[in-house]
Amino acid sequence: MLLQLAAAVGLRPLPGDGVLRLAREGSRRVRHAAWLLLARYGRRWGKRLRSVEPADAYERLLLEALCHEPRTGARHPLPSSGLLVAQSMLMGRFDRPGEGLSGGLSVLLDSVGEALASTDGIAGVLTVVTACRPDLEADPVLLRRRSPGHWILRLPVDSDRPTGPQDIGEHREALAWWATRLMSTLGRRLDVLHVRYADDGSLALAEAARRVGAGMVFTATPDPHRQMSERLDHPDVDPDQVRLDLHRVYLADRLADRADRVVGIAGRGGTAELLHHFPQLSRRYGAGRLSAPPEGVAPYEPQPEAAKRCGFLIDRIGGTAGSADESRRTVLLSVGRLHPVKQQDVLVRAWIESGCHRESVLVLVGGSTRGPDRQESLIRDRIHAVTRGNPEARGRLLLLPALSNADVRSLERTLADPAGRFRARYVCPSAKEEFGLAVLEAMEAGMVVAGPERGGVPHYLDDGVNGLLLDTSTSHALGQGLRRLLDLDDGAAETMARRAQHLVRTRYSAAAMAQALAGHYADVASRG
Repeated sequence: MLLQLAAAVGLRPLPGDGVLRLAREGSRRVRHAAWLLLARYGRRWGKRLRSVEPADAYERLLLEALCHEPRTGARHPLPSSGLLVAQSMLMGRFDRPGEGLSGGLSVLLDSVGEALASTDGIAGVLTVVTACRPDLEADPVLLRRRSPGHWILRLPVDSDRPTGPQDIGEHREALAWWATRLMSTLGRRLDVLHVRYADDGSLALAEAARRVGAGMVFTATPDPHRQMSERLDHPDVDPDQVRLDLHRVYLADRLADRADRVVGIAGRGGTAELLHHFPQLSRRYGAGRLSAPPEGVAPYEPQPEAAKRCGFLIDRIGGTAGSADESRRTVLLSVGRLHPVKQQDVLVRAWIESGCHRESVLVLVGGSTRGPDRQESLIRDRIHAVTRGNPEARGRLLLLPALSNADVRSLERTLADPAGRFRARYVCPSAKEEFGLAVLEAMEAGMVVAGPERGGVPHYLDDGVNGLLLDTSTSHALGQGLRRLLDLDDGAAETMARRAQHLVRTRYSAAAMAQALAGHYADVASRG
C-alpha cells in the first residue's frame, strides 16, 4: 500500500536500488507496486524493468504500459470534435448478462452507449470494464470498437477471476493507475466519466478522472444507506456485514462529494428517499431538484437466429407444461442473475407454498452452467432443496442458463402473444430493484408484470393499473402476490400489459435516456 501511495503522488521514499530489489524479489503484489514506483524514478531506472521476464498476460501488459505506450489495439481513431464520455461497469463480464455479477447494467450500458454515440454533441462513448488474467490471456486487446462511436475499454485486473464487491478494494489503486494510463493515451482528452455503483472500483475511476482532468457524474441510489438503516433495526446484526455496509456508505458519500454532478434513480415518491439518505445533496441542489433521468430500453430488433432459438425454448416449456390436451397453462417467467438479492429461491418456495405450482409452470432464466460462481451455486442448491420432496413442483420448474438479451426479448414476445400456446406472466421476486431493467423489457414486450414494491419499480409500475407490486420480504407474502397474479383474468391482464407497453415505449427509451444524460455531460464539461 505504501509503495502504491508513493507511486500515485510521485514520492521517492527509498533509494532506487532498494525499489529495484523489491521490483525483482518481492511478492507478486509488492513487485507490481515497486514497478509502478520505479517508473517514477526516471528513465534510467525505468529501463531496468525491460529485463524483467513477465509471468503471465497481466504482467506483460503492465510492463509494456510502464516501458512503452500501451498497445490498446484500436484501429479506429477517436473523434477529435464533440464530447468524449465514459461509463463504467467494473464487476461481471460485459458480454454475458445474467451470469455471475453481470446483470441488467451491461444491457443498459450497451444500449445507452449506442444511443449516446448518435446523440448530438457526443463524439464517442467509452464503456469501461475490467478483464481478469484468464480474460487477458484469451484476448489482450484493451480498446476495441464495438460499433461506430462506441468503444470498450478494458482495465486489467491481477486476479484469476472477475472481481466482486468483496475484493475489488484490493485492486483500487491499480485500477486507478490503469484507468489514468489508458485514458491518457487515447489521443484526445476524456471530457466526462459517469460511474453508477458505490464501490471501490468507482472510487478508483473517480481518482483517475481527477488525474486526467475529466468531469465526473455519479448516479446515487438509496442503498447502501437504506440497507444500513434496516440492518441496524435487527437485534442479531452481523458485525462483518455492518463493516461492509459502513464502507459502502463511506464510498457513496465520497463519490457524491467528488462528483461534478450527481443524478439519482427515482423511486416511489421521486427522489425523496434518496435525499433523505444524502442530505448533502439537498443542500447542494435544493429540495426536490435532484435530477433523475429515466432509464430506458433499446428498441426491439428481431434477430432471425434468436427466433429459431426461441422456438426451441418454447418447445421445452411446452414439454414442462404437460400434454397438449391440457387447458392452456400459465407460464411464470423470471429473468435475472442468480443471486441472493434476486431471491429466485424465495420465489420457488413461495410458488410451492401458495399452491401456484399446481396450475403454472415456473421458468427461471439466469446463471452460468460453464463455471457458476459461489452465489449462483448457493441459489441453485437452495432451489434444489426446496423442490427435493415435491416431484410435482420439480416437474413444472424449468431452470434455463442466462440467455442473450436478443433471446430473452424474443422469448418474452412469444410468450406475450395472446394467440400463443401459453397464458404468460412475468414476475420479479427481488428483495429490491433500484430500477429493474428486466422488468421494463418484459413490460415493453407486452407481458403483464409483477415487481417488488421496494426500490425504483413503483416509480413506473402502478399497482393494479399497469402491473402488480409485490411484497417480497417473505415467501408467504410473495406467495400471496403470486396468487393474485395468477388469478388475474385475461381481460384485466391484457389491459395492464397494454398500458405498461405504452408507458415504456413513450417514456423509457434508451434514446430518451441518452438525450437527458448528454445534457448533463455537456453542462459538466462546459464548467471545466
